[in-house]
Amino acid sequence: MRHARVYGVAGLAVLLVGAVAFAQSTVAPLPDNPPVETEPLDANAVAALAKAAPGDPQKGAQLAGACAACHGLDGNADIDPTIYPRIAGQSERYVARQLALFKSGERLSPLMQPFALPLSAQDMRDLGAHYAQQEAGAGIADDGLVESGPYEGMKFYEVGQKLFRSGDAERGLPACMACHGPAGSGNPGPAYPHVGGQQAWYSSARLYTYREGVSDEQDKHLFNVMASVAKSLTDEEIEALASYMQGLHARPDPAMLAAIEAQAAAQPAPAVPLEETPVPTPDADEADPGTDPAPDATPDAD
Repeated sequence: MRHARVYGVAGLAVLLVGAVAFAQSTVAPLPDNPPVETEPLDANAVAALAKAAPGDPQKGAQLAGACAACHGLDGNADIDPTIYPRIAGQSERYVARQLALFKSGERLSPLMQPFALPLSAQDMRDLGAHYAQQEAGAGIADDGLVESGPYEGMKFYEVGQKLFRSGDAERGLPACMACHGPAGSGNPGPAYPHVGGQQAWYSSARLYTYREGVSDEQDKHLFNVMASVAKSLTDEEIEALASYMQGLHARPDPAMLAAIEAQAAAQPAPAVPLEETPVPTPDADEADPGTDPAPDATPDAD
């Protein structure tokens, strides 16, 4: 009877140990986390811009705080120009339209979409008005030489300058400045972007996208304009154009030059140092003024 109790206790211990081992080797499934709620895509985001009032730059400045982390306080992306494009000096309509494209999903960007989704059409117009008032900066164009091909011996920015200002009539390429202006600031009218001073990596990336000719935009009119231009550009020409536009900036107009000259004229003239009066050097036969003349050896006769 005693042996039966011992065996019974031992069997119970084995069962307990086995149960503990099974519990330790079995991973209990975690409860599913609820999905993160995000703003839904708005397929009518671009069309809603037409109903919004003209942008208020002061309201846009209040909204621009969220943009400053990447694009800088004035939209010149000085924080990291190798990742973020310049948006300073862009037209109100262009900025608003791009934000609407991000919100509708017609322009894909995992980085920009979360910022665009909560914005109303009026917010987009206000942000555009704010950045339109900011002065765009500029970078430096690549002055390296093209080593092969039809542009051999030319500098990269010279190739870009030729295409930007003259195009290529033989291939039916119009001059870029016909739409973007001589200084790349964008002509009034359609929402042509400000390309002068833009980061070269961003301009080239956009030109490659246009050359591929694939877009999810519902209204492809403006996209197709650029696609027809970029379709015949070579990689070398795209990089040269992007480099030239990076260094492109507006020259001061006559009014600005006059203001600069007036400001310079109003500055007090720098003090002219007094000329030092030269100290005369005595002749060798002159007595040292610091010593008394020697007395005559023979006194005067009475």
